Amino acid sequence: MKILADQNMPLVEQYFADFGDVERFDGRNLQPEQLVGVDILLTRSVTNVDKALLTQADKLKFVGTATIGVDHIDTELLAERNIAFSSAPGCNAVAVAEYVISCLYALSQENASSLQGKTIGIVGVGSIGSCLRDKLSLLGINVLLCDPPKHEAGELAEHIELDTLLAQADIVTFHVPLVKQGPHKTLHMLDETRLKALKPGMTIINASRGDVIDNQALLALFEQGAKLDCVLDVWENEPNILTPLLDYVRYASVHIAGHTLEGKARGTQMLYQQVCELEGIAALKSLDDFLPEPISHSVTLGETFNLDDIGRLVHLIYDVRRDDGILRSKLASEGFDSLRKNYPPRREFSTLSVAANSACEGALAALGFRINE
Repeated sequence: MKILADQNMPLVEQYFADFGDVERFDGRNLQPEQLVGVDILLTRSVTNVDKALLTQADKLKFVGTATIGVDHIDTELLAERNIAFSSAPGCNAVAVAEYVISCLYALSQENASSLQGKTIGIVGVGSIGSCLRDKLSLLGINVLLCDPPKHEAGELAEHIELDTLLAQADIVTFHVPLVKQGPHKTLHMLDETRLKALKPGMTIINASRGDVIDNQALLALFEQGAKLDCVLDVWENEPNILTPLLDYVRYASVHIAGHTLEGKARGTQMLYQQVCELEGIAALKSLDDFLPEPISHSVTLGETFNLDDIGRLVHLIYDVRRDDGILRSKLASEGFDSLRKNYPPRREFSTLSVAANSACEGALAALGFRINE
C-alpha cells in the first residue's frame, strides 16, 4: 500500500512501514495530484479533506486524522465514497489539560495568588474538558462546567449557561470544537458583546480553536484599556495570526497545547490500530516500543511540600513560559508553522515518579504524576 502522512505526525514509519511505503507531505499544501495511487491518508488539523482535494484520489480507502477535532474533514463525502475514516478522540486530552495547568500555576506565581479558592469555568466538557476537571478535582479549586450539547443529551447535570459561567468564574478555559452554525455554534462564542461584559481581572484561556474568540474584538478591547489576563495557544487565521495581540496576551504559543510526545504519538497509534482493524490483523505495536526515556525520572519531596508548591513540580516537567518566549523571539524570523513543526520535545506529568508526603499524594496523583509506593 501507499501511505501519505503529514510531515509533523510522529512515528508513522515505525507504526505503518509494515503496511507499505510511507511518503510525507506538507499539511497546508497538499495537492489533489499527490493522492493518485494513495491507499491511506494520515492528516492533522491543518489539512482540509474535501471534494476539491479528493478529485484524483483513485485508490483511497482510509483517511485518518491524528486529532480530536474533525471540522477539517468532510466526513459525509468520505462515507458517500465508502472511504473508511477515523479521528483520534482523546489522544491529546492529557497534554492540553497539562498545558492549561501549567498556565494556571505560572499565573499564580507571577500574580502571587494561590489557586485554592479560585473558580475556574471549563467550556466544553469532552475528552479534554473532562480530563482537566478530573485533574483539578483535589486542588481546592471550584469548577464550573458548560456544555449545552452534553446537557441536552442528559450527560452533564451540573451544566450552567455560558453567560452565567462568565459572570461567576475567575478563570475561563475553552475546550470546544469549531461549530460554524446551528444552535450550538462556537464560532466567535466569545464575541464583542461577551468580551465587553467580562469583569476586570478575569483570565481567559483558549486552547481549542482560534475562531472561538473574535480576535479583532479582543484586540480592540485591549486597546481600550481592558484589564484581562489572556492565554492564547490558538488564533484566528493561523498561520497568519493577528500579531498586535501579542502585546496584550500574557502567554502565547503556536497551537501546541496538545503537542507532548505522548499526545502526538498516541494519535498515530490510534490510527494504526484502526488500520489494523480494517485490514483484519492484530495491532502489536505500542508507545512503549518507541518513546524515549524522559530526562527526569523521579523526585523526592520534603515533608514541608504542600499544595501551594505543586506549581514548582508542574514546571519541572513543563512551563508554558518556555513556549511563550519561543514565539515572541522567533515568530518574525521563522514563522508560525515553522515553530510548530520544530516544536521542542515536551513530556507529560506521568513520566515523573514522585515520593511525596501523604498530604499531597492524592492531588499529585490526580494531576497525573506517578506516586512511589
